[in-house]
Order: sequence, then structure tokens, then C-alpha cells
Amino acid sequence: MADPFLHDVSRLTAVELRDALASGALSAREVTGHFLSVIEERNKQLGAFVTVTAEQALRDAGAADRLHAQLSREGRREEIPVLHGMPIAFKDLTDVAGVPTTHGSAALEHKPAPEDGVLAATLKGQGVISLGKTQVPEFGLTAYSENRVAPPSRNPHAMGRSSGGSSGGSAAAVAAGLIPFAPGTDGGGSIRIPAGACGLVGLKPGRGLVPSGASAGDAAQLVVAGPLARTAADAALLMDALVPRHEAPDGGYLANVGRAPEPLRIGVSLDSPWAGIYPFHIDEEAIAALELGTKLLEKAGHSVGQAGIRYDNRYPEAFTTAWTAGVGSARIAPQREALLTPLTRTFRRRAQQRSASKVNEALSFLRQFQHDTVAQYAEWDLILMPTLAQTPRPIGWFTGGGHSGEPWPSEWAGDADEDYKRQCQYAPWSSMVNVCGLPAISIPVHTAPGGLPMGIQLIGRPGSELLLLQLAAVLEAR
Repeated sequence: MADPFLHDVSRLTAVELRDALASGALSAREVTGHFLSVIEERNKQLGAFVTVTAEQALRDAGAADRLHAQLSREGRREEIPVLHGMPIAFKDLTDVAGVPTTHGSAALEHKPAPEDGVLAATLKGQGVISLGKTQVPEFGLTAYSENRVAPPSRNPHAMGRSSGGSSGGSAAAVAAGLIPFAPGTDGGGSIRIPAGACGLVGLKPGRGLVPSGASAGDAAQLVVAGPLARTAADAALLMDALVPRHEAPDGGYLANVGRAPEPLRIGVSLDSPWAGIYPFHIDEEAIAALELGTKLLEKAGHSVGQAGIRYDNRYPEAFTTAWTAGVGSARIAPQREALLTPLTRTFRRRAQQRSASKVNEALSFLRQFQHDTVAQYAEWDLILMPTLAQTPRPIGWFTGGGHSGEPWPSEWAGDADEDYKRQCQYAPWSSMVNVCGLPAISIPVHTAPGGLPMGIQLIGRPGSELLLLQLAAVLEAR
């Protein structure tokens, strides 16, 4: 194989790379070696990866090449896995056998996971090669990926800015070409926020579509897994690997993503359930993204109008109670509690002080909130808003600290409530989608001065994942 082809591997879309691997034009070992060299070159400045599993990745790639050769010899090429030889990485909240899962916390002992979690097992079963673990906030709690374990994950479009969270390291790795695409998980915006910050397509599927493993700490069933990708087709390819065949559309997501949808009624709303407790300002660049997205959707034949959505003002307290319940029950040795970041330590203490009846009351409220909100959204085919209210924030902005890229100092003076307030003002349109269990997508449409990407979010009805990807493809083409 000619060296120039390998040199251009990072420029291939995930679909193109999949095709080259499936045909044998590229070997899994060649591709794995290429991306490992890119990680070696760029990650020190980017902070996307916490752990790189180079030796294991090369062994797995060799095994993938042997399987490809065997199936080809025996005339069984149709049995080659969907993602044969595709390099990927898992965020450091996902268990990968033999690799420590830090959960972004210095307060935990970082022991190798005894087996793959459901998400890793699903994708490995489809042929991926894991290159390592990517940076996350502590326990996935925040909209930025900065912790005391490793340097922060930086935005490839502006290295002084955050790549978002909690799938921030994965988003940075995809946007910078360290991997072709990645699975993220989203419990309150954790796919869509970093997708918006890094200029990616980020799809949060509806509740229950993608097997991602139930967590005892997620009583509200907020967390789902979905793709972070540079194109709609790449995201569709990853969905084909994530979604069980009987749950996928006929022919799969990739085969249908290029079909333009019928004209839709799309409601624009800047209303947020956080506005009552945390009034927020919308940057002019967020409005510019919304206006451009609206114009592109109208040019594609869709009708866009104003949608007035009313949210119950009890939402912030109920969501925060459900969102932080898991950290209250996390098994942390008393002598290591001081290693938690101020935000985690504060929310852990409050969670431990709440009664079980208070948590159950919050969960009951969220079920009613879901019913009421979905009923309002259902008056439209889709709901549209900016992905984020502000441009990607500087590293350290949420904590009020800022730092040079070294791990957090032992005495980090951050105000947890101010931190949380800033996150809710930065991403005021994310968490209610998780509570409602609906699919939603972030689509990059606008570039702010300095090269910062800005996106729009579309919230769909249950089962509209393909429709959202089709709209992303339409906007991409325009």
C-alpha cells in the first residue's frame, strides 16, 4: 500500500475509512498505527486522552486483520463486522476490560476494569479497536472536562477554550482527527454540549434505544449513549453499530441518511426550565447560529415558527436532586473525600443529607414534567434552539480558577454553586431533553470570530433519530 494513502487517513470520513478497511485497501494494523502516531503527536497539547492503550490496540488490530483474511479466503466477506478495524476511544466513565476507569476522580482507586461495560462490549462486538480512554469531568457531572486526574481537555478550534463535557475528551479527539468518530454518553447534555463546542454532529438517542448499561445511580433514567462525528453519515454509521438491528430503520441509518425528509413544522423556542432560577444572556453568536439554521431549514422546505413552551419552575431543584443522587452513594473512602473537587464534594454532601422520600418526590415530579413537556413539544414536528447560549468557555471559566494545563492544585478554591449556575446558563436547553427521554441532535452551522463553532439543537419526537440525522445531512450539504 502506498504511503501517501496512509498519510491521508485522517482526512477520510469514518464511512470512507470503514470502506477502505472492509475492502482490504487498508489494514487494521496500519490504520491503528497511524492514529496512535497522531495521538502521540497532538494529545499532550490537547488533553483529549487520559490513557492510551497502544500495545493492546495493535494486538487487537492484528487479530482483526487475521479475521478479515480468513473470512475473505472462505468467501464469507458478508460476515466482516460493521466497524471492522475502526479506531475508537471510550470516555473515562465507560469500563473497558483491563483499563482503569478513573471516572475523572482522584478520590477513587484506579484499578483496571475486570470486564467491558455494555457500551464497550457492543462496539467491540462490531469490530472496533479501542485506542484508550478520554478525558471527562469528575463523575461526568459538569459541562466542561477538567478534573484533578489529568490536564483539561481543550478545544481544537481554540486551545484556550474548553471542549465541553462530559464527553469533552472524545469530542476533542474527533474534532482534532485523533479518531474518526466516538461514542459519547449524555445524561444532561453530555454529547450535545461538546458537539456544539467542537463543531461536531452529536446525537442523543431517545431513552432505551441504545444498550448502554443501567446505572444504579441513574434512577431517573437520564443517561443514553450516542455518536459524536464530523458528518451526519459518520454518525449514522456509528448508530448502525450501536442500535440492535430489530430497533433500527429498514436498511439501517447510513443507508437512509441521505434521503431528504418531507416538509416539517419546526417550532423555535428560547424558553428554558432554568431561566427562573438562573436568568441567562444569549450571545449574539448563538443567535447568529439560530438565524442561519432557521434560514437553511426554510430553504430546505420546512416551516419554522415561534413555539411558546412553559416549564414548571420546580424543575431545577428536582433535576439537580436526581442528577446528583448517584454521587451521594459513590463508594469513596473517608480519607480520600478531600481529593474530590469542590463541586463534587458539595453535591455529594447535599445528596447524602437528602431523605429517600425527597429523592422519590423529585423523581415523581420529573415524570410529570416529562408528560407535560412532551405534550407541548408534540404540537410541532421538531423544536429548535441554539445548542449553547454562549461561545465555548475558556479553560477554568466555570470554576473561577483557570490554570495552565497542569492537574488541579490540592487546594482549589472554587464556588460550587457559582460553578453550577454558570453551567446551567451556558447550556440551558439540554437537561430537560434527557428528562423527557427524547432524541435530540446538535448540528454545527456557524463559525464565530476566532474560529469558534456554534451549533443548533433540534429536539425530535420519540423514534425520530433517523429524521434528525437526515436534517443534519441536509444542513451539511447546504
